[in-house]
Amino acid sequence: MIAAPVAVAGALAGGFVAGGRVAGGVGHSSPTDGFTAADRTTSAIAPRAGGESVAPGAASPVAASPVAASPDPPIGPAVVTTTTFTSAARRRSVTMVTVAPAGGGRGLPVCLVLHGRGDDARRAVGLLGLDSLLPAAIGAGVAPFAVVTVDGGTAYWHRRASGDDPEAMILDEVRPRLAAAGLRTARMAVLGWSMGGYGALLLARRHPDLVVAAAASSPAMWRSYGASAPGAFDSATDFAAHRILGTAPAPGVAYRIDCGDADPFAAVSRQAVADLRPQEHSLGPGGHTPAYWRAAAPAQLAFVGAALHRAA
Repeated sequence: MIAAPVAVAGALAGGFVAGGRVAGGVGHSSPTDGFTAADRTTSAIAPRAGGESVAPGAASPVAASPVAASPDPPIGPAVVTTTTFTSAARRRSVTMVTVAPAGGGRGLPVCLVLHGRGDDARRAVGLLGLDSLLPAAIGAGVAPFAVVTVDGGTAYWHRRASGDDPEAMILDEVRPRLAAAGLRTARMAVLGWSMGGYGALLLARRHPDLVVAAAASSPAMWRSYGASAPGAFDSATDFAAHRILGTAPAPGVAYRIDCGDADPFAAVSRQAVADLRPQEHSLGPGGHTPAYWRAAAPAQLAFVGAALHRAA
């Protein structure tokens, strides 16, 4: 097991970035009920990696997973594509954002990025600075892949009594759309923070045939239904059916867990490390903050990139 230290926000992270960039001009999407005739897609070229640091502070290096360097890595800014479609599984319009290396994502494997509670697909890209971090990681030698994030609401990434089912959306709607766009979806990685960190571990447990690697920052988990956040689960039965703590690692899945020692989920993250025996983890200084999640992201991208490369 590798205990990889996490850099504070704005620090040099494993040689990937001199400062994380927060994309501006992103906000909450506004899903509405109803059905549309077709998906709506827009594309943009993201700014080049680097830029304003997310926060001042001293640095500790982030350990990056060793991977075979791509012989001809794509050079240039990320290609960011935003698609809006009507999700039957979620019963509303949702937004999906794909961030691919220069040249696009055709033929590349995929890492799903699951956002935290109160965020959405557009905010997820800006919160982590994915449009800067992905080309930086690939430029540093990580085998190319695309990252995809989608609106998951507040359902904690599983089917709810209301009928809202973000898990089915991923499996039955997002995955086929990505395959139709030419991306490789037979095996995927998944990454997330807070609610999305829990969602990443849950998707890996429930679908180890699909998920090759799961990286979770500050995963929002509780030891009992009574201790869980209001609205996270429908009932004690729902909680028990979707628990992570106390379960064994899913076969064939590589895990990475990051959580700051001042995070309210630090204790359950330590338990998750003991239960899931992740190949990499960091439980050093930090809190339940976007700055911490941004600082952890470069090492997480290297980790999932290595796993996707091995599974190719």
